Amino acid sequence: MEVFAGHGYHGASIDGIARAAGISKALIYEHFPSKRDLHGSLLEAHTAELFDRLAASAAQGGEPEPRLRRGLDTFFAFVEEHREAWRMLFRDAIDPDVADQMERVQDQATGLIAALMAEEPGVTPSQDPADQLLVEMLAQQLSGAMQSLANWWFDHQEVPRARLVEAALEFAWAGLERARERRVSPSR
Repeated sequence: MEVFAGHGYHGASIDGIARAAGISKALIYEHFPSKRDLHGSLLEAHTAELFDRLAASAAQGGEPEPRLRRGLDTFFAFVEEHREAWRMLFRDAIDPDVADQMERVQDQATGLIAALMAEEPGVTPSQDPADQLLVEMLAQQLSGAMQSLANWWFDHQEVPRARLVEAALEFAWAGLERARERRVSPSR
Protein backbone atom coordinates (compact mmCIF):
# COMPACT_ATOMS: atom_id res chain seq x y z
CA MET A 1 0.00 0.00 0.00
CA GLU A 2 2.81 2.41 0.88
CA VAL A 3 4.51 1.80 -2.45
CA PHE A 4 1.30 2.39 -4.40
CA ALA A 5 0.55 5.50 -2.32
CA GLY A 6 4.04 6.90 -2.73
CA HIS A 7 4.64 6.11 -6.39
CA GLY A 8 1.23 5.72 -7.98
CA TYR A 9 0.00 2.64 -9.78
CA HIS A 10 2.41 2.90 -12.73
CA GLY A 11 5.35 4.02 -10.60
CA ALA A 12 4.97 1.07 -8.23
CA SER A 13 6.80 -2.09 -9.21
CA ILE A 14 6.42 -5.60 -7.88
CA ASP A 15 10.15 -5.48 -7.08
CA GLY A 16 9.63 -2.32 -5.00
CA ILE A 17 6.59 -3.78 -3.27
CA ALA A 18 8.47 -6.99 -2.43
CA ARG A 19 11.45 -4.99 -1.12
CA ALA A 20 9.19 -2.79 1.06
CA ALA A 21 7.39 -5.84 2.42
CA GLY A 22 10.61 -7.75 3.03
CA ILE A 23 9.47 -10.69 0.92
CA SER A 24 10.35 -12.17 -2.43
CA LYS A 25 8.72 -11.13 -5.68
CA ALA A 26 7.85 -14.81 -6.22
CA LEU A 27 5.83 -14.85 -3.01
CA ILE A 28 3.73 -11.94 -4.25
CA TYR A 29 3.09 -13.77 -7.52
CA GLU A 30 2.02 -16.88 -5.58
CA HIS A 31 -0.89 -14.86 -4.20
CA PHE A 32 -1.54 -12.30 -6.94
CA PRO A 33 -1.18 -13.03 -10.66
CA SER A 34 -0.43 -9.37 -11.43
CA LYS A 35 0.19 -5.93 -9.97
CA ARG A 36 -3.36 -5.02 -11.01
CA ASP A 37 -4.75 -7.93 -8.98
CA LEU A 38 -2.72 -6.88 -5.94
CA HIS A 39 -3.95 -3.29 -6.31
CA GLY A 40 -7.52 -4.54 -6.74
CA SER A 41 -7.25 -6.67 -3.62
CA LEU A 42 -6.07 -3.69 -1.56
CA LEU A 43 -8.84 -1.55 -3.03
CA GLU A 44 -11.46 -4.17 -2.22
CA ALA A 45 -10.26 -4.66 1.37
CA HIS A 46 -10.24 -0.95 2.19
CA THR A 47 -13.52 -0.15 0.49
CA ALA A 48 -15.16 -3.08 2.28
CA GLU A 49 -13.96 -1.69 5.61
CA LEU A 50 -15.21 1.77 4.73
CA PHE A 51 -18.62 0.51 3.59
CA ASP A 52 -18.93 -1.66 6.72
CA ARG A 53 -18.27 1.38 8.89
CA LEU A 54 -20.79 3.48 6.96
CA ALA A 55 -23.42 0.74 7.19
CA ALA A 56 -22.88 0.48 10.96
CA SER A 57 -23.24 4.24 11.27
CA ALA A 58 -26.44 4.24 9.23
CA ALA A 59 -27.87 1.36 11.26
CA GLN A 60 -27.89 3.61 14.33
CA GLY A 61 -30.80 5.51 12.74
CA GLY A 62 -31.94 8.83 14.06
CA GLU A 63 -32.99 12.14 12.64
CA PRO A 64 -31.66 13.09 9.18
CA GLU A 65 -29.19 15.86 10.09
CA PRO A 66 -27.43 14.04 12.95
CA ARG A 67 -27.46 10.88 10.84
CA LEU A 68 -25.74 12.72 7.98
CA ARG A 69 -23.23 14.29 10.41
CA ARG A 70 -22.45 10.85 11.85
CA GLY A 71 -22.02 9.39 8.34
CA LEU A 72 -19.68 12.20 7.31
CA ASP A 73 -17.67 11.81 10.51
CA THR A 74 -17.44 8.05 9.92
CA PHE A 75 -16.18 8.64 6.39
CA PHE A 76 -13.60 11.24 7.38
CA ALA A 77 -12.50 9.14 10.39
CA PHE A 78 -11.68 6.34 7.95
CA VAL A 79 -9.73 8.76 5.74
CA GLU A 80 -7.88 10.12 8.78
CA GLU A 81 -6.97 6.66 10.08
CA HIS A 82 -5.97 5.36 6.65
CA ARG A 83 -4.43 8.38 4.91
CA GLU A 84 -1.98 6.29 2.89
CA ALA A 85 -4.72 3.86 1.87
CA TRP A 86 -6.91 6.77 0.83
CA ARG A 87 -4.09 8.25 -1.23
CA MET A 88 -3.42 4.89 -2.85
CA LEU A 89 -7.06 4.25 -3.57
CA PHE A 90 -7.85 7.57 -5.20
CA ARG A 91 -4.55 8.87 -6.53
CA ASP A 92 -4.80 6.83 -9.71
CA ALA A 93 -8.56 6.92 -10.10
CA ILE A 94 -8.28 8.01 -13.72
CA ASP A 95 -5.44 5.65 -14.64
CA PRO A 96 -6.78 3.46 -17.47
CA ASP A 97 -5.33 0.31 -15.88
CA VAL A 98 -7.37 0.72 -12.67
CA ALA A 99 -10.16 3.10 -13.76
CA ASP A 100 -12.69 0.28 -14.07
CA GLN A 101 -11.97 -0.81 -10.47
CA MET A 102 -12.41 2.77 -9.28
CA GLU A 103 -15.62 3.17 -11.26
CA ARG A 104 -17.08 0.12 -9.49
CA VAL A 105 -16.16 1.64 -6.11
CA GLN A 106 -17.75 4.95 -7.10
CA ASP A 107 -20.90 3.15 -8.23
CA GLN A 108 -21.04 1.26 -4.92
CA ALA A 109 -20.58 4.48 -2.92
CA THR A 110 -23.25 6.31 -4.89
CA GLY A 111 -25.62 3.37 -4.54
CA LEU A 112 -25.04 3.22 -0.79
CA ILE A 113 -25.67 6.95 -0.40
CA ALA A 114 -28.81 6.79 -2.55
CA ALA A 115 -30.12 3.82 -0.53
CA LEU A 116 -29.49 5.67 2.73
CA MET A 117 -31.30 8.72 1.40
CA ALA A 118 -34.25 6.55 0.36
CA GLU A 119 -34.37 4.99 3.85
CA GLU A 120 -34.59 8.38 5.53
CA PRO A 121 -36.90 8.12 8.56
CA GLY A 122 -40.43 9.24 7.83
CA VAL A 123 -40.01 9.29 4.07
CA THR A 124 -41.56 6.67 1.85
CA PRO A 125 -39.38 6.28 -1.22
CA SER A 126 -41.20 7.65 -4.25
CA GLN A 127 -41.72 5.52 -7.32
CA ASP A 128 -41.72 8.68 -9.42
CA PRO A 129 -38.77 8.38 -11.85
CA ALA A 130 -38.04 12.10 -11.44
CA ASP A 131 -37.66 11.65 -7.66
CA GLN A 132 -35.50 8.56 -8.11
CA LEU A 133 -33.31 10.44 -10.59
CA LEU A 134 -33.00 13.35 -8.16
CA VAL A 135 -31.87 11.00 -5.37
CA GLU A 136 -29.32 9.39 -7.71
CA MET A 137 -27.97 12.79 -8.79
CA LEU A 138 -27.73 14.05 -5.21
CA ALA A 139 -25.96 10.85 -4.16
CA GLN A 140 -23.48 11.23 -7.03
CA GLN A 141 -22.78 14.84 -6.08
CA LEU A 142 -22.36 14.02 -2.40
CA SER A 143 -20.02 11.12 -3.14
CA GLY A 144 -17.88 13.16 -5.53
CA ALA A 145 -17.77 16.20 -3.29
CA MET A 146 -16.73 14.22 -0.21
CA GLN A 147 -14.07 12.35 -2.20
CA SER A 148 -12.72 15.67 -3.45
CA LEU A 149 -12.72 17.14 0.06
CA ALA A 150 -10.90 14.07 1.41
CA ASN A 151 -8.28 14.46 -1.34
CA TRP A 152 -7.88 18.14 -0.42
CA TRP A 153 -7.51 17.19 3.25
CA PHE A 154 -4.48 15.04 2.41
CA ASP A 155 -2.57 18.27 1.73
CA HIS A 156 -4.20 20.19 4.61
CA GLN A 157 -3.86 17.78 7.51
CA GLU A 158 -3.73 20.67 9.97
CA VAL A 159 -7.51 21.06 9.51
CA PRO A 160 -9.22 19.09 12.30
CA ARG A 161 -11.66 16.38 11.25
CA ALA A 162 -14.47 18.07 13.19
CA ARG A 163 -14.07 21.23 11.09
CA LEU A 164 -14.07 19.17 7.91
CA VAL A 165 -17.29 17.45 8.96
CA GLU A 166 -18.94 20.80 9.72
CA ALA A 167 -17.93 22.22 6.32
CA ALA A 168 -19.17 19.10 4.54
CA LEU A 169 -22.45 19.19 6.46
CA GLU A 170 -22.98 22.87 5.61
CA PHE A 171 -22.37 22.09 1.95
CA ALA A 172 -24.54 18.99 1.75
CA TRP A 173 -27.42 19.78 4.06
CA ALA A 174 -29.08 22.58 2.08
CA GLY A 175 -29.53 20.46 -1.04
CA LEU A 176 -30.47 17.31 0.83
CA GLU A 177 -32.99 19.12 3.02
CA ARG A 178 -34.57 20.78 -0.01
CA ALA A 179 -34.87 17.41 -1.77
CA ARG A 180 -36.32 15.86 1.38
CA GLU A 181 -38.93 18.59 1.66
CA ARG A 182 -39.83 18.09 -1.98
CA ARG A 183 -40.27 14.33 -1.47
CA VAL A 184 -42.47 14.62 1.65
CA SER A 185 -44.51 17.60 0.49
CA PRO A 186 -48.28 16.93 0.73
CA SER A 187 -48.69 18.51 -2.71
CA ARG A 188 -46.74 15.71 -4.39
